[in-house]
Amino acid sequence: MDDQAKQADAVFRDGYQPLSLTLTGFKGIRSGLGRNTITLDLEALVGDAQLVAIAGSNGRGKTTVMDNLHPYLVMPSRAGADGLGAFSYYDHVFLPESTKELVWRHGGKRYKSQLVLRVNGKKKTEAFLFEHGGPGWAPVLLRDGTVSDGKVETYEKAVAEILCPADTFFTSVFSAQGKRPLSAFKNAEIKTLLADLLGLEQVRQQGALAADVVKQLKAGLAVVRQGLARAQDDAAGARRSLAELDGASQALLAATAERTATAARLDAARQKLATVTAEHTGAAETEARRRALADESRRAKEEHDAAAQRLSQELPRLQQREASLQQRIVERCQAHGRRRAQLVKDIAVLTTVAQLRESVERAAARRDFARRVVARCQAIVGRRQARVEVLEQAKANLVARRREVESIDREAGQIALRQADLQRRFGLTSHVPCAGMDIQGQCQLLGDAREAKALLPSADAALTGLAEKKRVALQEIADTETAVRALPAEAQLRNQAEQMLETAEQRLRDIELLCARRDEVTRAAQTIDGHTAELATLPEQAASETEDERAERADMAAARTRVQNELSRIAVVRDEALTRTAEQVALLPPPLDAAGLNTARQEVEAATQAAAAAEAAESRARQRDERAKALGEQLTDIAAKEGAAIRAAKRVEDELATWSLLAKCLSNEGVIALDIDDAGPTFSALANELLLACYGPRFTLQVITQSTNGKGELREDFDIIVHDGSRDESKSLKLVSGGERVWINECLTRAIALYLSGNTGRRIGTLFSDEADGPLDPEHKRMFMAMKREVLRLGGYACEFFVSQTPELTGMADRIIDLESMAPQGSEAIARLCAL
Repeated sequence: MDDQAKQADAVFRDGYQPLSLTLTGFKGIRSGLGRNTITLDLEALVGDAQLVAIAGSNGRGKTTVMDNLHPYLVMPSRAGADGLGAFSYYDHVFLPESTKELVWRHGGKRYKSQLVLRVNGKKKTEAFLFEHGGPGWAPVLLRDGTVSDGKVETYEKAVAEILCPADTFFTSVFSAQGKRPLSAFKNAEIKTLLADLLGLEQVRQQGALAADVVKQLKAGLAVVRQGLARAQDDAAGARRSLAELDGASQALLAATAERTATAARLDAARQKLATVTAEHTGAAETEARRRALADESRRAKEEHDAAAQRLSQELPRLQQREASLQQRIVERCQAHGRRRAQLVKDIAVLTTVAQLRESVERAAARRDFARRVVARCQAIVGRRQARVEVLEQAKANLVARRREVESIDREAGQIALRQADLQRRFGLTSHVPCAGMDIQGQCQLLGDAREAKALLPSADAALTGLAEKKRVALQEIADTETAVRALPAEAQLRNQAEQMLETAEQRLRDIELLCARRDEVTRAAQTIDGHTAELATLPEQAASETEDERAERADMAAARTRVQNELSRIAVVRDEALTRTAEQVALLPPPLDAAGLNTARQEVEAATQAAAAAEAAESRARQRDERAKALGEQLTDIAAKEGAAIRAAKRVEDELATWSLLAKCLSNEGVIALDIDDAGPTFSALANELLLACYGPRFTLQVITQSTNGKGELREDFDIIVHDGSRDESKSLKLVSGGERVWINECLTRAIALYLSGNTGRRIGTLFSDEADGPLDPEHKRMFMAMKREVLRLGGYACEFFVSQTPELTGMADRIIDLESMAPQGSEAIARLCAL
């Protein structure tokens, strides 16, 4: 056997091939052949033929047969231009329960697709997929553990997993009647098809995941920006408030100086009033003046005491600030210690998780073996259970046989009693007195005895039959008891098998749990480095004081010093007032006129009001200064929060840019487009090889995956350029004439099939074509057949089923499945039509 034959034989064994087809209740078969059911043994009809024609006159059901030679749940010639449009089997069946049974082979395995269409009442479709094994046909088990259970979704998933997606199958290896040409495909459609051919579905899924991450990052960025906006608003408000309090310290100093000056003026006015008053009162009023001076001394002391009390109230506030500062220092040191302890604890936990890497890798390596062990144990349990069920049934049969024997014994006893009664009645014949007399014909006893004589043989026969029946039943009981003795042993074996299965399933569950922790182990290994680096940056002990804390402590010391100085100053003022009062007591001023006394009194009153106003202004200035310091501290905290929010927004924006770029790279415009660009020359080469082998060097094809827009920039596109060597021109396949477009499109379609077979590992061993040669002239039809054989040779396909309305092309096939021979003739046809 040469290399080509060996290759074809290998694909014939490994690729898809229909083996038999049975259709029941399809309208196309009934109207074309007058039959409710048709069965085609394709394995016997095709043999080793490469080109197989399905022949017959118009309306014989050729397209119905062709549309059902695949396991997908669609008749592509009835489902729109691409074979996957809106379609319903119920439009093409007529029986209350119609069926399709297709036996096919792929990958060295034999499968059976069974489709049941029910239209009696509520419409319902059941689709089963079986695989032939040692015991017989069994439901297909998918890689994820799903079993074909008759549901349409499960069936379609199983067929796509075994063969390929439906759109790839109908685009590459199945040319349905009226199929839409590749030149009519949109850019997104052709990219989806090529992505499936190139196995890029996982890239598309990863791109979708990256796009989802981008969406989540955008949502998170909005939240971070909202927090940043709030921090900026708070900072702006604090700055506005602080701006309103600008110069509070200078205002406090000025107010303090003004209060000192007004106090001095008040003292001078009082001194002047005292002098004037003394001068006016004369000697008689000397004592009164002394009392007045004593009152002034008292007032000076009271003023000193009031100021001292007011200043002393500031000392507890300073102590509270010092305590609060000390508390913050302690909390900061504790937070530093807790963070170090948490990092050490996290590193220990993550190290424990990371140490599971070897166990996880061993579990991943043993998972497939564990699954096979579970499957093997399940098979053993199934076989043991079947054996036990057979023995249980035998045990039930044994009980039934024993009951049957008991019934036979009861029936035999009844017949024996009846036989004894008949013998007794027959024995009365010789004892009847009227025997031999003329009246014996009227004697009832004699008639009863003669009737008993007639019934005696039937009783004997019934006893003999019951004896034989009992003998057979006893023999079956003996045989069944021998088999039933093995029941306990078989039950024990089944129980052992179930224990083995439970152990294997538990081991598989443990392995699956370890495998599920693979991502956790990987993240732990990555997180350990970050925690270790952070731990290295943290000192063993936190700093006793930060720069801000030292500055705050210095500020409080300065405030304390300022209060002490103020206390000393008012003490000096008090002492000076007391000294002045003593000096005034010593001096008795000369009397003055009344106008001078009034003036002096007014000056004292004005100076007193000015001093009170100055003290109030100093108090307000002091409050503004304290408010400004508090706002400064608050603004520092807000600025820290604002900086943290800005850094967080920057990190999220950086991540968003990275993930956005990744999502674009994994989209149709990224890696998928690059892979399609790389695959374009391969498609072109395969199509050109078919064109050269079948039609000569006139036409060559070029697959264009990018084009230039009006700005001169490249954009993603898809077009097929046909270079005509005879006419020395190039144009899009959309502009080629109808006949040329047919076989050029057929070359492209078969080039996809060849690419699917040679580059992706999806081996479809059979091709299908339904009336694709209609627009071709006779010469090109012969070339069309040559192209079919060239495709079979290049792709190593086993065979191609085709339908053609051209008898010459049908005659060029290796085998012909003639539907005319399956149509009933003469009276048979009339009878079938009448029955319909």
